[in-house]
Amino acid sequence: MFLHRPLEEKDIDVICGFAQSADELFYMFPKATYPLTPNQLRDAIASRSDSTVIVQKGEVVGFANLSRWDFRGRCSLGNVIIAPGTRSRGVGSYLIGCMIDLAFDKHEALELTASCFNHNVPGLLFYPKLGFRPFSIEERVDKQGHRVALINLRLNKPEVESIQP
Repeated sequence: MFLHRPLEEKDIDVICGFAQSADELFYMFPKATYPLTPNQLRDAIASRSDSTVIVQKGEVVGFANLSRWDFRGRCSLGNVIIAPGTRSRGVGSYLIGCMIDLAFDKHEALELTASCFNHNVPGLLFYPKLGFRPFSIEERVDKQGHRVALINLRLNKPEVESIQP
């Protein structure tokens, strides 16, 4: 049903259309300005690793990368976003599964982290279903100058090994 592959230049314009609001873009890429432009995305990709897309029926429907990739240390998810018309249809689970594999197999990570802002309820409900657990909260400021909480979640390698068939 889904395929994954490394990001290609031709995917960037498509991915820029995934964030449907300033809030959605903030969840995906807090430093970006809405609407997301190809140059903003290219700049983010240049400082990250393993930019990956999910393809369904020839269309790019998901994107993520690693914002941190310490060999035999910690990897961190970054720029996670799913195409609006395919949300809640398994794309996110498949995408995060691919990123888990990259972190634990390619980078031999001991843990994979993800971060969600407190008002990103879909993300906060999604990650624990995949085994991620909260471990810290940081105070941040959103684009309107309001205080928000960034909730950091972690998946340890032993936990992944125990849930795989």
